[in-house]
Amino acid sequence: MEKVREIVREGRRVGKEDPRRIVHAFKVGLALALVSSFYYFQPLYDNFGVNAMWAVMTVVVVFEFSVGATLGKGLNRAIATLVAGGLGIGAHHLASMSGPTIEPILLAIFVFVQAALSTFVRFFPRVKARYDYGLLIFILTFALISVSGFREDEILDLAHKRLSTVMMGGVSCVLISIFVCPVWAGQDLHSLLASNFDTLAHFLQEFGDEYFEATEDGDMKEVEKRRRNLERYKSILNSKSNEEALANFAKWEPRHGQFRFRHPWKQYLAVAALLRQCAYRIDALNSYINSDFQIPVEIKRKLEEPLRRMSSESGKSMKEVSISLKKMTKSSSCDIHVLNSQSACKALSTLLKSGILNDVEPLQMISLLTIVSLLIDIVNSTEKISESVHELASVARFKNKKKPNVLFEKSDAGSISRAMPIKSHVVTILGDVDTSNNVDQSCGESSQDSCDHHVAIKIDDDSIHEKPEDGDIHVHTSCVSCSQTNNASDVLSNDTK
Repeated sequence: MEKVREIVREGRRVGKEDPRRIVHAFKVGLALALVSSFYYFQPLYDNFGVNAMWAVMTVVVVFEFSVGATLGKGLNRAIATLVAGGLGIGAHHLASMSGPTIEPILLAIFVFVQAALSTFVRFFPRVKARYDYGLLIFILTFALISVSGFREDEILDLAHKRLSTVMMGGVSCVLISIFVCPVWAGQDLHSLLASNFDTLAHFLQEFGDEYFEATEDGDMKEVEKRRRNLERYKSILNSKSNEEALANFAKWEPRHGQFRFRHPWKQYLAVAALLRQCAYRIDALNSYINSDFQIPVEIKRKLEEPLRRMSSESGKSMKEVSISLKKMTKSSSCDIHVLNSQSACKALSTLLKSGILNDVEPLQMISLLTIVSLLIDIVNSTEKISESVHELASVARFKNKKKPNVLFEKSDAGSISRAMPIKSHVVTILGDVDTSNNVDQSCGESSQDSCDHHVAIKIDDDSIHEKPEDGDIHVHTSCVSCSQTNNASDVLSNDTK
């Protein structure tokens, strides 16, 4: 009974992990019940006879979890059966014309040449990835037909019935796979890539708290749970085979949803490869969190601010990319966070040049500088990933995300009262904004009120939900001169009417 309970628990776990597996099991049962009607109904059995078993075998070996895998296997089997059947009949016909003495020798030569060439071609990487199953069926079908001892008219009838039953079984699998709760390999690959971005973003955003805070002071169970949650990135390290399989299956799939027939799946693999490289660096970085040799907290604090910003901004960039992928829209918000992380790198470089670590022991300095080096590599990887995703969005024709400009009218009290869209272009000057102070000190005391009354602010809607770090530039202000500001506000007011 304990074994039975264990099997039941395992079944519940597998079904709960992905409920589509339960649906797939019912789909396979439906397809088998459908093709089994060749045996259950007498008229169909009289037409196909024992060859109806090929339809059942086709369903068993062809029906896969995703639509792409099913289509790939079905087309491979159908084409291989058709081509091998034709060649096998031709080889049998040529051998039979040479007489009973030469016939077995010719058949042996034909089988040898076909099997040797087909087996060698199976080693080609591109062929093995997409057509390996088809070549296997080609070898089997050619050998069965060419060496059979039937007469030529019987072979033609045999090949016709086998090809018909194989086609019926394959079509049944494809139709049920597409129209009954379809599982698209392309959608799975797209979701997997977005999920991997979320996983790395989570680690980078939590790295600062985990490294600089004294985690041993809390509940050990909570600490262990948090660390396990932080180490979810390890699933990315070994995801290459899964991603390549999904991309291969996706190439067989027809257009569905926002995925076109010739969707750039190879670019998905390029982005995934860059993500794995970043994950390996994160794995090395994580080893310093759990290392037995820990640097004192007071030494870590010397570089805390730039290190926190580097990891946090890199994590925010990946989070923005994940959102962009899920919505399949082009977004430049991640570029802002990449620039912020690079700015933090420059601040860190300046801090190190100031000699802040001169009084640190050599071993502690080596450990700390290794972490600095890894974070710099992660920042550089984030930039490459962002560029690769932009290329993917361009090739895949993601939708452009609209970014409306907003004009905020600022009252004398300093509160923003209302917002309206800006239709005209405003020349902006990048700078830190402090709405509580004067906007432009160069305007003079006599015209200070006019400068404070109207401030044109251009806000990027992609970063409006993020809380900016100290020193980050997320707001663009324009106030060139007092007279120009007043004139610009009048023009904007006229345009908005």
